[in-house]
Amino acid sequence: MDNRDAVSAFLRSRRDKITHQQAGLPSYGQRRVPGLRRGEVATLAGVSVEYYTRLERGTLHGVSDGVLDALARALQLDATERTYLYDLARAAGKAPGAPARQRTARSAGRQTVRPSVTRIVDGMPGMPACVMNSRLDTLAANPLGRALYAEMFADPTCGANVARFAFLNPAAKRFYTDWERMARFAVGALRIEAGRSPYDRELSNLIGELSTRSDAFRVMWGSHDVHVFRESTKRLNHPLVGDLELDQETMSLPDDSGLSVVVYSAPPGTASEDGLTLLAGWSATAGSEQTAQATGKRSPRQP
Repeated sequence: MDNRDAVSAFLRSRRDKITHQQAGLPSYGQRRVPGLRRGEVATLAGVSVEYYTRLERGTLHGVSDGVLDALARALQLDATERTYLYDLARAAGKAPGAPARQRTARSAGRQTVRPSVTRIVDGMPGMPACVMNSRLDTLAANPLGRALYAEMFADPTCGANVARFAFLNPAAKRFYTDWERMARFAVGALRIEAGRSPYDRELSNLIGELSTRSDAFRVMWGSHDVHVFRESTKRLNHPLVGDLELDQETMSLPDDSGLSVVVYSAPPGTASEDGLTLLAGWSATAGSEQTAQATGKRSPRQP
């Protein structure tokens, strides 16, 4: 998959978002285009109009770090957008056949979670925790994590993928109190991964599926915004315990797998902490009943 279209659309979208006032440029007469003109970006970046035009047509192969930095300053990119621009440039320098021959762990299909990482997740019984990859697949979760996202895990069409759940399961708009904010972050995270791994077939298939089946995803994807999940507050409406306001921390594993451990917690003494306690009790009861059914024995709570 050639990334020139992604490069072109990203640069145009960032140029369209900056007004001449924000760029500190004078304005003369009626402006026919939103944001800056190509010539204005070229001037701000210190390159010729012809060279910037070639860049905006999607040709980042061989562009120096100095030019990328100048572009980032001219377009007023934030840290995440700057990283995305560099990812696009690196991907543009790869031969199309190379990623197919040298597949890394992050793009090699169904990934596995190291047993030590699983033990860490399971060792936090009082907090929902899971392991996710850069395509937003949930690869492992402790019992409380599965209970928190019970509706996602119960839907076989989601494949335990957060983006599929958010855009394709109607329950998601009730579950995520700030659905649009969460959805935009999910799209932005997939956009970053697409810039980093343009030859990832599973990622391309996921984006194609969501674009075909969800008008909301298609519109958000077209904005070319990028986001990184690190820390945030999640407001959820769980079908069993009601409203929860949880702090989310995302910790990337120190390897090339692209996996992250995501942990949710509630401040002490809050209604959300009480909700997690109730959910943990329900999860333990449900787990013992499932075990009893599988073994043909009665659960301790059964009469």
